Amino acid sequence: MKALVLDSYMHMVYTDVKKPEIRNPDDVLISIKASAICGSDIHGYDGSTGRRQPPVIMGHEASGIVVAAGESVESVRTGDRVTFDSTISCGTCTYCKSGRVNLCDFRRVVGVSCDEYRMDGTFAEYIVVPERIIYKIPEGVSFVEAALTEPASVAAHAVNITPIHLNESIAVVGSGLIGLLIIQIARTMTSGPVIAIEPDPSRRESALAFGADASFDPNEEGYQNRINETYGISGVDRVFEAVGVTSSIKGALRVVKKGGSLTLVGNISPTIELPLQSVVTREITLYGSCAISGEYPAVLSMMQNKTLDVLSLVSVTDSLENGPSWFDILYHKRQNVLKVVLTPQEA
Repeated sequence: MKALVLDSYMHMVYTDVKKPEIRNPDDVLISIKASAICGSDIHGYDGSTGRRQPPVIMGHEASGIVVAAGESVESVRTGDRVTFDSTISCGTCTYCKSGRVNLCDFRRVVGVSCDEYRMDGTFAEYIVVPERIIYKIPEGVSFVEAALTEPASVAAHAVNITPIHLNESIAVVGSGLIGLLIIQIARTMTSGPVIAIEPDPSRRESALAFGADASFDPNEEGYQNRINETYGISGVDRVFEAVGVTSSIKGALRVVKKGGSLTLVGNISPTIELPLQSVVTREITLYGSCAISGEYPAVLSMMQNKTLDVLSLVSVTDSLENGPSWFDILYHKRQNVLKVVLTPQEA
């Protein structure tokens, strides 16, 4: 089969590789129809994360059609349109048994090659994954839309673990893909204001288009006071940080109210500088949000009933063969694109 392989850092090749095979009774072979490039793939491209050690087929945001299944598979059959979680949990550890599969002691992530394990991903014509992480795509949801179920579920999980109450104010720091998805989902959770905080003018406009009531530039002096004056508040109740660097986390803490909460979703930097005294003396609750834990069905339903618009987030749909060019463009930020979806086979 054809696949896009990171054969060395900063070098992708479109080449022939061995087609994966069903080896376990619960395995499902899927023909990939759409696979989106994630920011983590771009960070893995140069080796900075250490999580995509070459050679590896990256990619974990995808959808496709079931073409074969192991003998114990019951929930899907050949011809079904499906998507799947990016995390393969063991299903037997304490966390899995309690429903917190994202914290599985033995979790593996599709398209990741690290010191502990190696698992090829979805920038290929086919992939094999276990039945337990597969979800059927509802009628009316396209393959391209379904490929974004994974990042949408990451956003949904962050909202899901945050105790949002009626009429509370919400701020989202960072209006990249995850930030825009959080804005859309959070908009359904409160009648209070949803505020975007983003330095890039075009992304601030996107935030407004996707449901934010207002957007503010964190580089403008006094923007925190303007937020408070605009909405008659003394700080934001629930803040989501979708970048993951010291500067944006500090900015998020500046706008959250006393006794409020900050949900950390972005994780570009492995470590950050935290203004501990500000957190402690104002009793700010910090939530760390990791991956997905059962949000797929809700997200797919939201896509189907058009509560959640993911298609408008897709900037480009192109063939897998042109993947190396798109990695170069995205890494060097040669074009202002939000999301690129690659199609290994004609959908």
